[in-house]
Amino acid sequence: MSKFPETFLWGGAVAANQCEGAYCEDGKGLSVQDVLPHGIRGKRTEEPTEENMKLVGIDFYHRYKEDVRLFAEMGFKVFRISIAWSRIFPRGDENEPNEAGLAFYDDLFDECHKYGIEPLVTISHYETPLYLAEHYNGWTNRKLIGFYENYVRTIFERYKGKVKYWLTFNEINSILHAPFMSGGINTPKEELTEQELYQAAHHELVASALATKIGHEIMPDAKIGCMILSMPTYPLTPSPDDMIQVMEDEHKNYFFGDVHARGVYPGYMKRYFREHEIEIHFESEDEEILKNTVDFISFSYYMSTCATADETKKKQGEGNLLGGVPNPMLKASDWGWQIDPKGLRYVLNMFWDRYQKPLFIVENGLGAADVLIEDENGNKTVEDDYRIQYLHDHLEQVAEAIQDGVDVMGYTSWGCIDVVSASTAELRKRYGYIYVDRNDDGTGTLERYKKKSFYWYKKVIESNGEAL
Repeated sequence: MSKFPETFLWGGAVAANQCEGAYCEDGKGLSVQDVLPHGIRGKRTEEPTEENMKLVGIDFYHRYKEDVRLFAEMGFKVFRISIAWSRIFPRGDENEPNEAGLAFYDDLFDECHKYGIEPLVTISHYETPLYLAEHYNGWTNRKLIGFYENYVRTIFERYKGKVKYWLTFNEINSILHAPFMSGGINTPKEELTEQELYQAAHHELVASALATKIGHEIMPDAKIGCMILSMPTYPLTPSPDDMIQVMEDEHKNYFFGDVHARGVYPGYMKRYFREHEIEIHFESEDEEILKNTVDFISFSYYMSTCATADETKKKQGEGNLLGGVPNPMLKASDWGWQIDPKGLRYVLNMFWDRYQKPLFIVENGLGAADVLIEDENGNKTVEDDYRIQYLHDHLEQVAEAIQDGVDVMGYTSWGCIDVVSASTAELRKRYGYIYVDRNDDGTGTLERYKKKSFYWYKKVIESNGEAL
């Protein structure tokens, strides 16, 4: 018998800004992504430039029917996609939405349902309207709560019969590390104070809880979750000082889950704020709003990291958004992300023990420089056994966690079709089961080709995990 429950939601995940393209079509406004041609660590530009691969993406906006059909062929039960906020409200602060943007997602969700695929929709996935960044300084400004509320009310009313699963913010804790991409904060990162960052995080947490409240009112049967960037931290040595460092590092991530799941600020963060002279301004209604807790916890998992109290050993891992010290026991991907399948079982158990709420793995995968070849039948494909091994090893650990008693709702592997990388804005860093013929110099036909992993994942889904 399969170790996965019959109701397990198998699927894949993408984000609008990394796949749709059509960055200024049908009334869409600019988002922060349209001026980030080099990803998280690159400098923003004043205007969109042709070197930004996301402006075209993989042209999902025009090819979504073909792509959804391919997902259905693999047997997807669920497809995680985000709504581009600036398609619905081009500036972000308008009163009335852009009908063309709403209609596009109507069509996309209808196409999913045609094949029995449930959409899992991220409301804000690193695509804050650029106008809100430039004119309000993003989530540092409390006014964004009201703009976000107008946005969520609009999409909840519009899609209440079509979308059952919602996520409020993608990797909400990443605002501390990528404030422009994650929080639309226009102030340069090096000039931002912790006071400003944590106040912006508070505004997002209130907005998330408000969206949960509104969602439950408009769609009583819907399930609304938060989304955390998870990266379990191990002590570099058995030193108690290293273990305390681990605890303090993990608190900064658990904080976001704790507020979403428990509805209050935890004591360890109150202490951190006191000791760092940070005063979070609460409006009178905030405490009550935060009590609207999520139905489930979703998260991304790509790697684990280490922590140490020894300043001489604090060397940050390559390609690692949250910092941390590389683990000498682990190998790394081509982009320096350390590969740790057992860390996924560990983090599933930690979240379950902490929250006792259903968990959803909504991002996991391997970015690699795939090579398109012709097989013996003359078909173009990618022999991505390395990806199959990575996913197999991680899914085995999901099965172990389920045997541990963890309630896991589903698994949507990241970039189920090749997309433009968020961290580096490359297409060369591929995650998908489906190869997209587009290169970092903008050349390519945009044709889709099934990789070897396409057929492997199809068998995994067909057998509900028994094929592992």
